[in-house]
Amino acid sequence: MDYCPNCATQLSLKIPEGDNRERYVCDGCDAIHYQNPKNVVGCLLEWQGKVLLCKRAIEPRYGYWTLPAGFMENNETVMEGAAREAREEACAESEELNLFGVYNLPRISQVYLMFFGRLKNGFAEAGEETLEVRLFDEEEIPWDELAFPVVVESLQRYFERKQQRSQQVYLADIRSRPGSRLDIVRHN
Repeated sequence: MDYCPNCATQLSLKIPEGDNRERYVCDGCDAIHYQNPKNVVGCLLEWQGKVLLCKRAIEPRYGYWTLPAGFMENNETVMEGAAREAREEACAESEELNLFGVYNLPRISQVYLMFFGRLKNGFAEAGEETLEVRLFDEEEIPWDELAFPVVVESLQRYFERKQQRSQQVYLADIRSRPGSRLDIVRHN
């Protein structure tokens, strides 16, 4: 940020009185402009033992496979946002959504909330942001073509959970970049 959206005065980066972090502060009207992590919501949808993946038609990571996910919108719950992303990216309706994992990505100031559910009627097709959709068995997952570390981690935990018949919600910090070695701190 360079200028205050309230009065158009140039902003300074400083620690406001009573705070402990640098913030953008307006030198004209003294407004403090906080920047907070963005919430990303998504779905890991299953149909007859297979999981739905979408091949991205947008950057970043154009042409790579991902789970349907994206930024939350105002005035929606995390579950509504996850279901909306499945509709937008894969024309997919989800059923029985439950929280699957919470992933902190401090390097890019994002928090992912991934939900698990059933793909209604097994139907999905590519939406505007998607080149292709497909249902994959574990052996068919294109591991080297997955878009983001959070997708790799979610799928690994899904297949692990499936074998263990566990219902726990996962919590992890993901510090790696797309295409790099996974750097994950699991909290459970």
